[in-house]
This record gives sequence, C-alpha cells and structure tokens, in this order.
Amino acid sequence: MTTNFTVDQIAERVEKHWDDVVEMLKRKIALKSVSALGITADHMKNSAQFVADQLQELGIEATVTQSTNEDGTPGAWEVVGSKIVDPQAPTVLLYAHHDVQPVPDANAWDTEPFVGTVKGDRLFGRGSADDGGGLAIHAGALKALGEDLAVNIKVFFEGEEEMGSASFIPFITAHRDAFDADVIIVADSGNWSEEIPSLTTSLRGNADVDVSVRVLRHPVHSGQFGGPVLDANTTAALLIASLYDEQGNVVVEGLSEQEPVGGLVQDLDEATYRRDSSAVESLHLAGSGTLASRLWVKPSIAVIGFDAHPVEGSFNVLADSTRFRLSLRTAPSQDPKEALEALKRHLTAHAPFGAEVSFANEDAGAGWAMDASSTVVQEAEKAMAEAFATRPINKGEGGSIPFIPELQKLFPRAKVIVTGPEDPKSNAHSPNESISLPGLKKNIVTEALLLSRLSKDSLE
Repeated sequence: MTTNFTVDQIAERVEKHWDDVVEMLKRKIALKSVSALGITADHMKNSAQFVADQLQELGIEATVTQSTNEDGTPGAWEVVGSKIVDPQAPTVLLYAHHDVQPVPDANAWDTEPFVGTVKGDRLFGRGSADDGGGLAIHAGALKALGEDLAVNIKVFFEGEEEMGSASFIPFITAHRDAFDADVIIVADSGNWSEEIPSLTTSLRGNADVDVSVRVLRHPVHSGQFGGPVLDANTTAALLIASLYDEQGNVVVEGLSEQEPVGGLVQDLDEATYRRDSSAVESLHLAGSGTLASRLWVKPSIAVIGFDAHPVEGSFNVLADSTRFRLSLRTAPSQDPKEALEALKRHLTAHAPFGAEVSFANEDAGAGWAMDASSTVVQEAEKAMAEAFATRPINKGEGGSIPFIPELQKLFPRAKVIVTGPEDPKSNAHSPNESISLPGLKKNIVTEALLLSRLSKDSLE
C-alpha cells in the first residue's frame, strides 16, 4: 500500500511542524554529545535517551540499549526501536548517529559551539549537520506522515560513529531482528549544494597502518656521522615520496580505481573545492583525471601522524628511528585488506638505502557502492527532484562509513540509500559547523515522499 501525497501536501505538513523540528535540533546541540569524551559516559546516555524520547513521541517504540565490545567491555549507548503498521508492508530502517565531534578550540568559532544559533538561513552548532540533521530528517518525515505512515519503521541511532563504531558488529549480531529491513536509509551524508540534492553513490574504503623506519641502533651526532647515513626522518620522507608520481598520483601497484558509480553527471568545481578545502593560492591540486574521480573512486594516501622531535629543543643528533601513520582511502569496490597488503609490499620494497621497515596497528574497513539501477534509488531520485524542484546530481564521497558495507553484507537483500543533511558549507568536523535550514526542510519533504511511495512492488 502507498499513499498518494503530492509534494505540496507533504511540504504543508512539514511546514506545520517546522518550528518544533528546529527547536529539537537546538536542544540536541546543547547536549554536547561528544563521544570522544567517553562513549559509556552519562552525557552519551542522556543523548541517547533524548533521541529515544523524541521517537517515542512519534509513536516509535524506542529504547536505549548499551552495546558490548568484542572483548566484553561496555560499549556505546544505542537507540533502537520500531513501529509496525502492517506485517505485509515494506520495512524501512532509518539510521543516523547521535554522537558528535569534539570542539578542540571554541575560540575558532563565531558562535558558541553548543548553542544552536540561527544566522541567516543556517543553524550553527556542533552536530547541527553531522548528524543532528539526520535525526531531524527522520523525525520530521515521520511527524509529517503521522497516522498516514504506510511502511513499517525500524530505527537505529548509533552512539559511537565518530569513534569508529567499534561495537557495531557485536551489537548488530546480538540484535539482528532490529536491523532486518527491505530498505535502509542512512542519513549521514550530504547534498551537492544547498539547492541541489544528491544521493551518495559510493564511499571509499579505509585502511590505517603505523609504519616504523629504523636506520641506526641508537641516535648519533649529526656532525660525526651525517652524510653517509640519512636520519630516520629524512629516510621516512623519501619512503613516503615513493608512493606518488610527479603529478601526485598514487603509484602503489595493486591499488585499484574505478569509474564513478552511476556515471559522472557533473564534475566538481575546482574553485569551490579550493575554497572549501582552504587550499593556499599557490597550491596545485595533485593527481590527474576528473576532480570527482580523484575524490570518490581513486585511492589516496595521507600521513595523519608522524613521530619526530619538536623544533623547540632540537639538537644536532641523527634520529635513529621514526614512526608515522598512513591513512589509505581505497576505491569503493576494492577489498581494503588486499589494498593494505599492497601498500605494505610497496613500502618494504622501496625502503631507501636498505632501512628497516616494520608495521603495526593495522585496521581496514570496506567501501560501498550503490545499486544505481534499483527501483528504490529511482523513487528516491524522483522524490528529491520534486522536493528541491531540480534534478539531483548524485555524488560519491571520499570518506568512509564502514558499517554500511557490514550492514549490506549481513542483509544482502536490503536496498541501501545514503542521504544526508550536509552541504559544502556545513563544515562538519570543523569550526562553525552549520546546516542549511531550507535544505533541511527539503530533505524532510524528500524522505516523507519516499516513505509514502514505497511498496512491495517497488522493491522487486
């Protein structure tokens, strides 16, 4: 069964409850649900209870449950729940996460980070977009449909997404029935712009490894021994440089790339990318091919940590060893463990001057690619086009959401679509995070339209 709502009818319903949605989002921001300060702490439990209370007001039987890590220790506070309207109707799982990123320096913000502040047509505050906006989309859509909801709903609001979802697999394994669904809507991504909607078509995988480089058994005087022996930091720099060609393309044999999923409708605008990334004016962008492919479906490698003596207090000694951490983003369809092995082979084979290279703290999470031919995807694109009054431009993401491929693996029949509240101005994970209020309203209309139109026929 489907309901034949027009976009204007849904928009009118969303408008009726709009102030409540914004107020809820402000209250969520004020909770300071920073998982980095302790996923088991009371502030995270309170955040989960707030989400559960909001869902209960919408008729969802939502509860707060603490997960358990693989080693048996207590994990994050999760919110699960359901509303069954018809056992024969499709079941839709709505996902978002209720934890947020830290605020290392509140002075870098133009507003109070944990006070929801409206400036112009944007709401500022930590978690306003990532992922309080996901909660607002789901809650707003359910509120708009009310008693006319014609699909069964399951919900999962995670409490440690920003910390890597360590307890996700044990939790889902222990609560399989809570996740089994025909359609999974993950509201943790974003749109092409404030005015142009997007489905996220792909996510790169991610693999991390700590690399140690040793050239000496102990530190020695740089004047007595420098020259024939390069210090460990310089040697590590040469090793890192071997990962790229002169254009900045990754040249590690065994790392794959692919075409943008569903085709590339429009390439990213370089000027916008440079502005949003805060690139200095003299910087030339690395790599070749379309900017979109370099961000979405080609591998990239970043040094995200490096052990070296600080400049302050340095003296004339050759470093005997050093350590750095690499973050490898893989093509959506490549096995990240295979990619990590390829990276390690390269680093071992290219060790400068026979330096000793060793590895530790390896971790890998798979990427994901959307089924662009799915009827559910087509219905979602149609709903977006009506809600935003413009054709969507689908896009990949350079980042990773490891639980999505894990969820797809456990429930292979489920159709997964990835939406979200962010746009290029959102500054998620950064100072002055914000969400476009007009964009959020249209996202809510989109999801409500999609939920009203899903049927068993549309899942075939």
